Amino acid sequence: MSAPLSLTAAPVASEPFHHAAGAVLGAQTLAERFAAVRAFTVALTEGLAPEDFVVQSMTDVSPTKWHLAHTTWFWEQFVLGPHVPGYVPFHPRYAYLFNSYYVQAGERHCRAQRGYLSRPTVQEVLDFRAAVDERMGHLLAGLDEGARPELADLVELGLQHEQQHQELIVTDLKHVFAVNPLRPVYRPRPQVAAPDPGALLWVPNEGGVVTIGRGTEGDTSRERFAFDNEGPRHRQFVEPFALADRLVTCGEYLAFMEDGGYTRPELWLSEGWATVQSEGWGEPFYWERESPDAPWQHYTLAGMRDVDPHEPVTHVSYFEADAYARWADARLPSEFEWEAAAGATPLDGGYVESGRFHPAPAGAPVGGDGAPAPALRQLFGEAWQWTQSQYTPYPGFRTAHGAVGEYNGKWMCNQFVLRGASCATSRTHARATYRNFFHPAATWQFTGIRLARSF
Repeated sequence: MSAPLSLTAAPVASEPFHHAAGAVLGAQTLAERFAAVRAFTVALTEGLAPEDFVVQSMTDVSPTKWHLAHTTWFWEQFVLGPHVPGYVPFHPRYAYLFNSYYVQAGERHCRAQRGYLSRPTVQEVLDFRAAVDERMGHLLAGLDEGARPELADLVELGLQHEQQHQELIVTDLKHVFAVNPLRPVYRPRPQVAAPDPGALLWVPNEGGVVTIGRGTEGDTSRERFAFDNEGPRHRQFVEPFALADRLVTCGEYLAFMEDGGYTRPELWLSEGWATVQSEGWGEPFYWERESPDAPWQHYTLAGMRDVDPHEPVTHVSYFEADAYARWADARLPSEFEWEAAAGATPLDGGYVESGRFHPAPAGAPVGGDGAPAPALRQLFGEAWQWTQSQYTPYPGFRTAHGAVGEYNGKWMCNQFVLRGASCATSRTHARATYRNFFHPAATWQFTGIRLARSF
């Protein structure tokens, strides 16, 4: 295998991964946060060979090189170009190559053909990043956030956008390596049996009128940040309900499979059953076994592993999550139930900065002495959790003017909301109001299952 590419063109890419992760968590000013987030993106690519950067294994997956370039184009397009007089782009054709879906920003290269781009080289993309980082550093060094809150907010949007692509780098590389018969290891991880998380418990919630969404009044720039689809803040009425205290485990999902879960049409939505039939689904994505009597294994970013029954099941579609919930005499929560239950729960979890790159088990149940009242576990930092809520606008939602307004609003059709955050998400990117969204058949993200019941 080729030696790893030198990444010295980026600011701190040669520093250890955990040092870069710590810099993100410790950054205070906007300039510090910009430098730390940009460096962490490159730190996620440490150890890759040049060939790893250019593979596009399916349309939904973008090459790592493209992610590095697209997140750099974003700063040129939305910050440097409009706010630095006389700014000249680094390369006149990069806007065409690395625009993603911003129609108002101009023509763009075909998404399904991003893997065709052998040029610019990885090193040229890193040079692009270094040049833009230098120019952004000059801009941020003289920025008074209080005097120019609109620019500060735009920079924070760019940082949150970059963190989304950090998550995509991890999840896309997992798909790229999984379809390679050599099953490369992205990051080694000791193989330790997960502890039994105990029986599934139910955490009741009285419901009622709850306030949903993110407000911005009186907050500082970073604290008040939310994507536009997280607002406006509004009221919702929620009937009494209960949430499962933890995520569904692989062992619990295996029981569904062994009970004919993938062969019983009564458990599935019509479109889900049609997908099972047309795609030949019989197990979660990345699961496989050598024969019907062999144990299940799955690809992880630490290589092939035996499926641990006590770990959270992940890479399941909305259709699979919904079918499992029906089989378990439960349902998926609405996004409003999830947010109401999450409340002020600490944002604890095994985020990408931990370097685990795999969902952590729940551990022992949380509670007091004697017969403990169950408490919610694994809300954040392990797996995105499907909800039964269609991805639609909140009351009073309005898209922003210009190309930035294309960020979230135009996708509000035929998708479902996920809540929480995954092991590929940055800790500084997570919040209880975050509305992730995917098509119901999507499986390549770290998506899991939390059950709900009405009472």
